[in-house]
Amino acid sequence: MNHPTPVDLATAPVPRYGTASLSDVLPAMARGLGVPGCENGLDLRPADRACLFLVDGMGWEQLRAHPDEAPFLNSLLGTSLGGTGRPLTAGFPSTTATSLASVGTGLPPGAHGLAGYTVAVPGTATLMNQLRWQPYTDPHVWQPYPTVFQRAHAAGIETCQVSSPLFEQTPLTKVALSGGTFYGRLSGEDRMDLAAERLAAADRSLVYTYYSELDSMGHRHGVDSDAWRGQLMRVDRLAQRLAELLPPRSALYITADHGMIDIADEDRIDFDDDWELGAGVAVLGGEARARHVYAVPGAAADVYTVWSEVLGDRMWVATREEAIAGGWFGPVVDDRVHGRIGDVVAAARDDIAVIATRNEPGESTMVGLHGSMTPVEQLVPLLEVRT
Repeated sequence: MNHPTPVDLATAPVPRYGTASLSDVLPAMARGLGVPGCENGLDLRPADRACLFLVDGMGWEQLRAHPDEAPFLNSLLGTSLGGTGRPLTAGFPSTTATSLASVGTGLPPGAHGLAGYTVAVPGTATLMNQLRWQPYTDPHVWQPYPTVFQRAHAAGIETCQVSSPLFEQTPLTKVALSGGTFYGRLSGEDRMDLAAERLAAADRSLVYTYYSELDSMGHRHGVDSDAWRGQLMRVDRLAQRLAELLPPRSALYITADHGMIDIADEDRIDFDDDWELGAGVAVLGGEARARHVYAVPGAAADVYTVWSEVLGDRMWVATREEAIAGGWFGPVVDDRVHGRIGDVVAAARDDIAVIATRNEPGESTMVGLHGSMTPVEQLVPLLEVRT
């Protein structure tokens, strides 16, 4: 069987770690508050009170495409309207667990180690779901670095997170978003009100708040759906509510963890029914648009060859060493993280998804997907409001 020529890996749009990525946001905010050891590659202006509002699943391209549903947020874009907004890169893969860890630690995935939706526990064929933290492993062994929130709290900054109470005790929160005080609030409106209140509670404060429902609607119905657009309208109202409640000397930054793309059924390849892609594969990790492929011992080269031949014209297909050398996971990959990365890493370039209907039944039915390095998934907004 003849296969098209694989795409050149040099064309992969590697995230802009260190200058314009999610992992650069919180250190820049903390530096403006005087927290020692924090960098400011984003060149954010200092503020006595700083708040980060992260909207799950609100990509830069989706936001720009919906000015009527999100008039307030679009007014903050870097356009003729005078906004100062700009796009950042989420990091690879562009998925929630990875991005939240990048935000909270201020580190790229190769350092914090949450390098995918599911990754292999090194030396085993066991996949760890890093969003649900299953199977359980010691969070602080898996991710040993302090968060920026912890460093800010130690520096005397009034620090807190305002989110759903469901997230307070999760391992992901512990390794990525802990430090200071966690406040659980169910409604988005209550979170916005409390975030503004906590900002005003001290002369120097750092507040994080989060909203996840936009992402849920995208997965369930797609970003080209009325349900998703309705949620974006709600996000716009929440952001404006928080902006109007900001106390003096505050900076509010609004961002997201990834964008999203709808993939049609005919553009989905079912790994569980594809003998060619499955040959030599011990376990399939990652997610539909960003796959970690772990080979049985001795089969890594053959797996790479097959995946390159079958999918290489539509996905960036790299060996572990090529992905690391290419900077996909950041400038440095810690030794403890090396084995979590697949023997082969495949990131979608075109409208394609590698699903697994038997092993990932829930994920395989999702309409909206993300994970790769395409602009629609990778670019997220950084919007600013100051008082």
